[in-house]
Amino acid sequence: MENIYLLMVVALAILAIADLVVGVSNDAVNFLNSAIGSKAVSFKTIMIVASLGIAFGAVFSSGMMEVARKGIFVPSEFYFNEIMIIFMAVMITDILLLDFFNTLGMPTSTTVSIVFELLGAAVAMALIKIGADNGTFSDVSNYINTAKATQIILGILLSVVVAFSVGAFVQFISRLLLSFNFEKKANWVGALFGGVALTAMVYFILMKGIKGADIAKQSFDIIGGATIKDFLENNVFSIVTVSFVIWSLLSYFFITILKTNIYKLIILVGTFALALAFAGNDLVNFIGVPIAAWQSYQAWIDPLVNVDGLAAAEFSMDILGKKVATPTLLLLFAGLVMVLTLWFSSKAKNVVKTSLDLSSQGETQERFNPNFFSRTLVRGSMMISKYTEIMIPSSLNKKIDKQFEKPVIELDKGKIHELPAFDMVRAAVNLMVAGVLISIATSYKLPLSTTYVTFMVAMGTSLADRAWGSESAVYRVAGVLNVIGGWFGTALSAFIASALVAYLIHLGGATMIAVLLLFVVIVLVRNYMSHHKKIGQIKAEDSLNKAESKSIHGVIEESADNISKALKRVGRINNTTINGLVNQDLATLKKAKGNVKKLETEIEHLQNDIFYFIKDLDDSYLGASKFYIDIIGSLQDIAQSSSLIAKVSHKHINNNHKKLKKRQIEELLEINDKLIELFDKIRKVFDSRTFDKIVPDIIESKLSLLTEVSDSIHKQVERTRQKDTTSPKNTTLYFLILLETKDLIKACMNILNLYYDEHDWEKKNFG
Repeated sequence: MENIYLLMVVALAILAIADLVVGVSNDAVNFLNSAIGSKAVSFKTIMIVASLGIAFGAVFSSGMMEVARKGIFVPSEFYFNEIMIIFMAVMITDILLLDFFNTLGMPTSTTVSIVFELLGAAVAMALIKIGADNGTFSDVSNYINTAKATQIILGILLSVVVAFSVGAFVQFISRLLLSFNFEKKANWVGALFGGVALTAMVYFILMKGIKGADIAKQSFDIIGGATIKDFLENNVFSIVTVSFVIWSLLSYFFITILKTNIYKLIILVGTFALALAFAGNDLVNFIGVPIAAWQSYQAWIDPLVNVDGLAAAEFSMDILGKKVATPTLLLLFAGLVMVLTLWFSSKAKNVVKTSLDLSSQGETQERFNPNFFSRTLVRGSMMISKYTEIMIPSSLNKKIDKQFEKPVIELDKGKIHELPAFDMVRAAVNLMVAGVLISIATSYKLPLSTTYVTFMVAMGTSLADRAWGSESAVYRVAGVLNVIGGWFGTALSAFIASALVAYLIHLGGATMIAVLLLFVVIVLVRNYMSHHKKIGQIKAEDSLNKAESKSIHGVIEESADNISKALKRVGRINNTTINGLVNQDLATLKKAKGNVKKLETEIEHLQNDIFYFIKDLDDSYLGASKFYIDIIGSLQDIAQSSSLIAKVSHKHINNNHKKLKKRQIEELLEINDKLIELFDKIRKVFDSRTFDKIVPDIIESKLSLLTEVSDSIHKQVERTRQKDTTSPKNTTLYFLILLETKDLIKACMNILNLYYDEHDWEKKNFG
């Protein structure tokens, strides 16, 4: 029986490595978002600084491991076998939950997830024990640290509101003083800002880094025989004051003598500080439970501790209530895994992108759809803003607006993506405010989620910096609400899922553990493959690209590629749809629906880009705008026809309606083959750019196919009038497919004619 617990410890160690990977993928947004968004330094430099912060933080995190041992439940109330069930349930749930959020690209709190997983599993095990002893539900309080759980919940609510409000306020004041032309301000202004920011960062490093290390518990004569920890806690005002003076003077020296951009320095120090805090504070979320399980196992098999050789179901775990140091080697190994994940995880980049999109100063492809709450909040905020402007003198309003005027940066259209999401002032404020708030919470021993603080500070500074304009506010607010909703969903789902897993392990024992571990592997592999498939689709050679050229010739060339790709995809979609309908294959029809949906989305993105395309056109080529609009419109017609065919076919089979008749199938397959052949001929024209003449063969194929479609419609009319008519659903489906096929053919020929006319016009006017 001893072997099963050893195997559980080994399984937990493997789960810990997997949890480190999915955890860092989620939490990387905490410390990378500001530096990457501002593009203050190269991505490689940012990653090196963040990696160093993680490495130092991992070594300093030993003192934080207590939460997994005794922070949520009372260990003395459980036996060794029960503790191992709790720990196994927690790790299985944590990996699945975090990977789910990473796949969605949504930042969530690893602190909250681990706390509520511990709480859920412990409550489940407590209820099992209470049920066996015929106790009452109120006895749960004997097993659970309810005060800690309450603190965590209040910490969630408080951190969301406070971080957003303070971030918005500090950013507003900073922008009023510095404006968007901050680099042109007097040197002393930058020096003072640097003094404040660097003081906050350094104090944050001391509070979250050095204070947690073993060296901080040693006394030194230079500070009056006190420990570093006590000195930091008892001399806050003196440390902050002296630090501010020193850093302000150093900042002035950097700016005037060394010609250093102080904002870049602030961003680098802040990135290091938050990475250090993340590793020092959140490492427990990933390896705290496995280490606690390992130490529990060691205690159980140690004859000096388990003197009487008690069985697992009899050995009390009160030893977990004692303070036990975590081996430094384990911490270093965990830090190495975190650093490697930071460099190679594509999901980490996806989560960072969500945060950057919601805080971007410029236009981005909005990821979230507006909802009732976002519309209501935006509408209410606009009303408040309107009445506030009335109350403030117009002269003061003008001065404030002037400070928020963004400098015009002229870039080639193809270079727009190189602009930062926001400037270095906002990045510095993000890091500074997050560091200060986390430092304050740490000094008062308040539970806090670094994810909640950093994300909400970033959202608050975005609002204050007027990044959420009338064009984007409802989308950004909806995104923030979605993320916050996900946070609270994390707590609830973590509690329920962990409790359920603990109960299943209690019922099924070793067999259930094996089944659950296999399930974890399957889900992780499936999500990994799905994620990479998604990335591959985004980078696929057949994906549509928005026009970047400013001339009519360039637009013709670039749009021709899009037409060829679109026709290739529509041909595949139609072929998949018809074959799925003929074979009554629901899975194939569902795939066709998904593929056409992706095509429609890409065309919609091209449609959304029309404004910027027209705005950036050269004056001598304004005629290109009408051409481009017509092309996008025709592409939409093609996609809509293909989409309708796929949707009605899927609906027909999904509702178990009658199969198409043999004659209908034969006619559809023949039309489909000729349609694909027509698409191939048209694609060759676009690939070869032979727009100077419409190939007679294409016109002949088009007329022949339209005639065949019309004949099939006529034949179906005749069949419908006969007594052996097919079902109404069958007939409706057949007519719709034929009519949409006609529209599809006409839209394709319309595009070809547009290119012929435009190419002919360009040839006459420009040779």
